Amino acid sequence: MTAFKAIAVVSGGMDSITLAYLLDAQGYQLHLLSFDYGQRHKKELFFAQLCAERLNAAFDVIDLTSITRFLKGSALTDTVPVPDGHYAAPNMAITVVPNRNAIMLSVAYAVAVAEHANIVAAGVHAGDHFVYPDCRPDFIKAFD
Repeated sequence: MTAFKAIAVVSGGMDSITLAYLLDAQGYQLHLLSFDYGQRHKKELFFAQLCAERLNAAFDVIDLTSITRFLKGSALTDTVPVPDGHYAAPNMAITVVPNRNAIMLSVAYAVAVAEHANIVAAGVHAGDHFVYPDCRPDFIKAFD
C-alpha cells in the first residue's frame, strides 16, 4: 500500500512542528519545506531540519533571500526591535512580513503538483488572524 503524500510548510516553530508530527501520526509520507526569506531567527530552520530527521521525512529549505530587500520594516526581517509584552495586534503589527504565507503556500503547491502529493499543509496560528491577513481561514481556503 502506498502512503498518501503531504507537503508541509514548516518554519521550525511549535505550530508547524506539531503539524508535522500530526501528519506523520496519520500515516502521511512527508516532505517538509522550510523557507529562508531573510528572517532574523534562522535557528528555526535548524529545528525544522531536526524534525525532518526525527520523522525520517524529506526536507528542503527554499531560498527566497532574493526578495529580502522588499521585505523591510518587519521585526522578523529587519533591524526593528521585536516587541515585548502581550501577543496583541498593537504589539505584533511590526512583525508582519507582507504576503509571506501566500508566497510559501504558492511554492508548496507547486512542489505538491510536481511530486503528486495528496495534500499541502501549513500550521498557521489561530491567534495570528488579526495581525496577518494571510493566516485567516478565508485566505487559506482560497488556495484549496
